[in-house]
Amino acid sequence: MSPTSTTIPAATRTLRIGCLVVVAATLVWSAIRPSDVGAWCFETVWVPIGLVVVLAAWRRFPLTTLLCVVLTVHAVVLAYGGHTTYAQTPFGHWLQDLLGLDRNPYDRIGHFLQGFAPAILVREVLARRSPLEGSRWLNPLTFCVCLAFSAFWELLEWWGALLVKHGDPAFLGAQGDVWDTQWDMALAALGAMTALLTLSRLHDGQLTKTR
Repeated sequence: MSPTSTTIPAATRTLRIGCLVVVAATLVWSAIRPSDVGAWCFETVWVPIGLVVVLAAWRRFPLTTLLCVVLTVHAVVLAYGGHTTYAQTPFGHWLQDLLGLDRNPYDRIGHFLQGFAPAILVREVLARRSPLEGSRWLNPLTFCVCLAFSAFWELLEWWGALLVKHGDPAFLGAQGDVWDTQWDMALAALGAMTALLTLSRLHDGQLTKTR
């Protein structure tokens, strides 16, 4: 995520390099003796794939600083959840005890970010590579793409459980909740909506500087 241009402010360049370092360090840490190797592979493979794509396309498509930060947060959440499994994260257990919940809520956080981060990513791609820049349809269509991605992710989890754990429902991290799939998609939708409502103006300002 580190820019190569010398025309951008030093603070911005430092922040982007910092994002790259955080993602790489967290990924390496998560790969050290994970709780479940199969779950770790499924949950974290998207981080190195995304990192390679971003770095390979950087000269032609440098990301806004906002998107770099959002993707970094999402990558950390994925790597941490993959290392311990989402249902067993210590941070999630701490939240469960603090809030008096009946389950580890880390999976809920992950699916909220599964809508939040892609919303900014999809919005950036559509704004810069389609006729939707400045259109009132940009945010609604971004929201729809995020919903579609969330639904497809649930299919991937199902297929992953069949391939990696021979259909064991524990792989899905549902923790006994029969409505877990619906909760996952609802939280992704909420995350996408939150990102679009709170960050669109800031994002538009940064997109202007990338032209």
